[in-house]
Parts: sequence; C-alpha cells; structure tokens
Amino acid sequence: MSQLPTRALGALTVSNIGLGCMNLNHAYGTPPSEAEGARLLNHALDLGISFLDTAALYGLGNNERLIGASVMHRRRDFTLASKCVLDVIDGKRALDGSPQAIARTLDGALTRLGTDHIDLYYLHRLDKRVPVEESVGALVRAKEAGKIGAIGLSEMSAATIRRAHAVHPITAVQTEYSPWVRNAEIAVLDVCEQLGIGFVAFSPVARGFLADAVHDARFEPHDIRNFMPRFSADNLPHNLTLLDRFRAVAAQAGCTPAQLSLAWVLARRPGIVPIPGTRSIAHLEENVGAAHISLSDDVIAAIDAIFTPGAVAGTRYPPAMQAQIDTELLPEELSEGAAG
Repeated sequence: MSQLPTRALGALTVSNIGLGCMNLNHAYGTPPSEAEGARLLNHALDLGISFLDTAALYGLGNNERLIGASVMHRRRDFTLASKCVLDVIDGKRALDGSPQAIARTLDGALTRLGTDHIDLYYLHRLDKRVPVEESVGALVRAKEAGKIGAIGLSEMSAATIRRAHAVHPITAVQTEYSPWVRNAEIAVLDVCEQLGIGFVAFSPVARGFLADAVHDARFEPHDIRNFMPRFSADNLPHNLTLLDRFRAVAAQAGCTPAQLSLAWVLARRPGIVPIPGTRSIAHLEENVGAAHISLSDDVIAAIDAIFTPGAVAGTRYPPAMQAQIDTELLPEELSEGAAG
C-alpha cells in the first residue's frame, strides 16, 4: 500500500486527499456495478487514500452496503465517515434531525457497513425544525456508547457551527469548495480555523466541471446536474469559457485540470482535506497525483483571476435544494434570489 501526505481533522489524521464515495451509487446517472465499485474502493486504499466518505442517503443505503461488503476487511487502512439526518424513510428521501431519527439512522448504518463503530459521523444537513443542540446531543450519546468516534457537520453556517461546538467539540465541517464554489470563504473557513475544526471539501473538482468532464448540458436522466443552474443549457456555454481559461492555466502548470483544482483546494489552508469522487480508476490515480503538487503564487493568482465574484453563471443550487442548505450565500447568489 502506498503512502500519501497526511492532514489533521481535529484528532483524526487522514490522507490529504480522501475519497467521496457517493457517486458509486448515487446522483450521477447509472452507477457502476458492485464489482466495479469494490475494485475502485480497494484501489483507492492501495494508492494510500485513508479517508472514505459515505452517507445513509447515498444510493438509498447501498453506498454504505458497498463499503461494508468491499473494504471492511481492511478496516485498519482507513478512517470511515458517514452521515445522518438525511435518510430514506418509507422509500423516500427525508430530512429529520430529531434524536430518535438520528439513532435509527446510525443503527441502520452500522448494520449496512458491517461494523460497530464509525470514526466520524456528520449531521448531513441542518433540520431547522430541531435545535442543532438536540441533534448534536444525540451524537454525543452515540459517542458515549462507542458507536461513533467524532462528530461532524455538513453544509452548515458559522453561527450553527459555533452553537454545535458549544455542546461538544466538532471534529470536521464538510461543505462544497472549489475554485468556482467559494461560500466557505465568507465565514466557515475562518470559524473552523478559530475553533480547531478540520474542513472537508466535497465536489472539489466542481462535479466534474473542473476535471474537464462536462462539455455540454446533456446528462443522463438521473444525473443531479440536470437540476443545477450552473449546468443548464442557458448558463453552461458561458461557464465553458471559464473552463477554457482554467485548462490553459493547468497546461502551463504542467498538470491536468482536475489536479489543478485539487491542488488549489489543498493550498488554501492546511486544515482542508478534499474528497473528490470518481468511478474511474484512471481518474482516481489522476486525483491522487495532486497530493504532491505545489502551486506557485502566480498560478493561484491566475486561477483566482478566472473565478472572480460573480464570474460563474448560475447559482450553486436551485431554490428548492438551497432551502435545505445552511451555508452562507455569496452576494451574487442573494441578488439572483437563491435564498428562495
């Protein structure tokens, strides 16, 4: 097994690039076979990735089952993260941050994963009907019972993070972060640094866009990008002009666009761990190659000159999806009515 540089997430130490496992079962059209998913997961561990991220919601529980069946025999090789609050109830996606629902989701996750302990367990979203203190309290009790090792939050604002951290130290906060999604820079990155909380960046290659994998607005029927404004037929042509410039910077830096995006995320702060997802062994190896790339100040400045405030056409989420997100909005998102 190879070794990658490591970073600290609170008391956890993980490879500086992790693996987001969602798209092996969820959100991006037709998933790979279980055998293909198992092969990719094991190859990730062979490459030195020691941080696997899943959730109860992904694939209606099948993502956790895939990890349980594929790599749990290598349990010592990785830190396992999963999430609650978003789950599947009676066959439908549901958001429930009540202590009872959290306990039920956790017990189901342990069964699906084939383990008695999850290293890092996140509140996947803020349930605005339940005080975050109550939801965190349920995770504190799970930790005391030995079912989880550390507590995390996903897609939450600086104010919510502070409230949660006052109940119990938070180990990691996860939210989307890449050169074209910068919401975490408003306040979340700062509060994480102030409180000693690690930051996990999901979609660090912009849902494939900054990996040079999206060239038109035609996606499979069950691809989540069908519903995301930045990937619409109206907005994508403009955004592809930004990609052209980004691709040119990558060529000058001697790396691929995906590697450039990951190296940019890694360069932002030492407490950030990106978790790109992929279904491709070749792309997995490409992503891992970014672990050792160091970008010059000139390259970072060139990237930031492309993705200036308001440069990207379209909001991150449509209003219905944004309504479940607690993360702060950028001024241009507020002006486009994204708060809806």
